[in-house]
Amino acid sequence: MILVKLNKEEFGYDIHSLVKAFYPGQTVIVTADEEKIAQKEAMIAKGQGETGEEISFCLVIRYLNEKSAGENTGYGTVLEIEGQCFEFCNDDRRQAKNALKKALYTILVKKTGKTLPWGNLTGIRPAKIPMALLERGELEASIRQYMADTYFVSEQKTALCLEIAQKERGILQTMDYENGYSLYIGIPFCPTTCLYCSFPSYAAALWQEKMPEYLDCLEKELDFIAGSVKDKKLQTVYIGGGTPTTLPPELLGRLLNKIDTAFDFSDVREFTVEAGRPDSITPEKLAVMKKYPVSRISINPQTMKQQTLDLIGRRHTVEQVRTSFRMAREAGFDNINMDLIVGLPEETYEDVEQTMQEIAKLSPDSVTVHSLAVKRSARLSTEKENYRGLHMVNTQEIIGLTEEKCRRMGMAPYYLYRQKNMAGNFENVGYARAGKEGYYNILVMEDRQTVLAAGAGAMTKFVNGNERTRVENVKDIASYLDRIDEMIERKAKKMEELSWH
Repeated sequence: MILVKLNKEEFGYDIHSLVKAFYPGQTVIVTADEEKIAQKEAMIAKGQGETGEEISFCLVIRYLNEKSAGENTGYGTVLEIEGQCFEFCNDDRRQAKNALKKALYTILVKKTGKTLPWGNLTGIRPAKIPMALLERGELEASIRQYMADTYFVSEQKTALCLEIAQKERGILQTMDYENGYSLYIGIPFCPTTCLYCSFPSYAAALWQEKMPEYLDCLEKELDFIAGSVKDKKLQTVYIGGGTPTTLPPELLGRLLNKIDTAFDFSDVREFTVEAGRPDSITPEKLAVMKKYPVSRISINPQTMKQQTLDLIGRRHTVEQVRTSFRMAREAGFDNINMDLIVGLPEETYEDVEQTMQEIAKLSPDSVTVHSLAVKRSARLSTEKENYRGLHMVNTQEIIGLTEEKCRRMGMAPYYLYRQKNMAGNFENVGYARAGKEGYYNILVMEDRQTVLAAGAGAMTKFVNGNERTRVENVKDIASYLDRIDEMIERKAKKMEELSWH
């Protein structure tokens, strides 16, 4: 366990994320609560944490008294980390946060003897930084220098960010995204729940009888959304989950028909359905999707190693992946994405190489490579005593391998994002053939467009210039069914406040 003591609550999230990146296997506690600090220090004195883990060290960060730096130059702040003092200008929060992270990163590099591929960046959308600089007219050379000087990002990751920012910028220039919106629909059912999953997901078999009622509520919410939008154009539709194709063919057709009839598709650039689990795909469901303007689907193996699939609870076979993919091609789908995860339990470089070779034989149109991120709600966290002996590793060599294989398939990176507790402190990258990029993914990653969302666990996000306003639906299905009118009222109230229509 690592205890980080603060003398005031400030930038706790960023401090926690950065320390955790250097010490991924350890519990990190960041607090200014004196009672909590005393309790943890007592544990340190005994040399044991709450669950028996050894105490690594205690890190002290103190914001010293602010002092005047001149009438028109804001205020200077002295920051003390582990007895070392850093002075910086604190005239706005962003500058103060960057200065803190630079100082803390420097300390942690010295303490551990290692650097991080993404430096001190803790945000989930690193490509937004070079994108903003490109739009200001900055040259690539100066952007590379800025990323190195400000965030200590490696040359390799900066090059990846720049390539993706250029790709996204070119695609966004073809869209009138400011006058449009995207629609997200959540289907929170899955055949089984994977060990690493933290999404709202419920066993389809247990909720089979409630699925029609769920669609009743979903349709009510979709009718509200369709009736509330006046001047905006629908540009992308994304049905995610969960696994939307756990719906039986008649209910899947009912949902697609509702979307098709309730919304104007004149300006829709992309309609994605996460078919996701190969064990949920049938010829009947593929035929249903082809009746409607679904233009892009995902078939997600995560790995092509059967032992790993069994371990993580996927409960489908490698052969089912191949069969489902071929069925989708035969049904006429010409834009198929495949999701993979690297850093899965017990997988090696050779296992990932084998997976990439098997994927290449299928020749998908895009591949999204995820670095395993274990969140608190995942079974790998909530039941960690049962999985303590599992070996999970991700390396730059593995990440580099997936990039090389995707490029050999004729794909280029077009979007990326990062998460907390990500194996190896790496990233998730979407690769696609030219013209097969996922527009919805770009719009979401760049925060360029309002997303109106329906379904249990779905989150609406209103985008207005630099302002972001979120409205979340409850995650629990039973609560969603009981409180659907409240979910609709939440959105209606926020639309009124923001004058959004």
